[in-house]
Amino acid sequence: MIRVELRDRDGRVLAAAEHEKEALLCVDRVYEAGDTVVITGPRHMTVQMDQALPAGEIYAPQGKMTWPVPAGEHRLAYAPGTFEAPRHIVQAWEMADPSARRNLACNPADLRGGTDFYPHCTANVETRNEACFCARNVIDGLRFNTFHGEWPFQSWGIGAREDAWCLLDLGREADVDAMALTLRADFPHDAYWTAGHVVLSDGTDHFFRLEKTGDRQWIPLGRHRVRWLRLERLQKSDDPSAFPALTEWEVFGADAEA
Repeated sequence: MIRVELRDRDGRVLAAAEHEKEALLCVDRVYEAGDTVVITGPRHMTVQMDQALPAGEIYAPQGKMTWPVPAGEHRLAYAPGTFEAPRHIVQAWEMADPSARRNLACNPADLRGGTDFYPHCTANVETRNEACFCARNVIDGLRFNTFHGEWPFQSWGIGAREDAWCLLDLGREADVDAMALTLRADFPHDAYWTAGHVVLSDGTDHFFRLEKTGDRQWIPLGRHRVRWLRLERLQKSDDPSAFPALTEWEVFGADAEA
């Protein structure tokens, strides 16, 4: 059984939908601060949190996903007007085949801060602590990278830090074999990274090189069973700009135990 609820800041259930296979909730409400969507069901689900957001796969270890509706400055990473309409839809259904090879990183529903669902991205720095430069942007499924700033050009910005890292937590073990990085390419405003390392939770430390391009850059990893991956030791180009940034991080593989 899958259940979708909208709760207010006091935990009161304002609307709910429940179904054995797919729960479809339509909410007539202008979201207010503290509103939260709670989804319960199987650990592997596909969810769509708003009509303006694409659907994506999530993994909920406890069979529960708690999703505070983004408010205030957090909304700058989303399309203008998202969450502001007087009517919203939220839907969730069981994922078809967790054993299939796919992009395990993509999660348009990811949020800043702690979450009880995955995949989830965090970092040790986000430019000026602004939503349009936060780590969750690199797994939102959007690769628009010819500009910088608000949607659809949100990215992970590092504030010119040389020790920047970004961690992707899958929430469970998966067999991964490749990844792809899409650099932000608002040249000449942007610099780029010429190389970096990805550290895997199995202890692997993989060095890779990058080029000055806005295209996906594919990085084979070999087969590894991992819970998380971390980008680090990113080497900036000698461009005059101080602003390399990452638009999207894709990781390909399948669940270890579907």
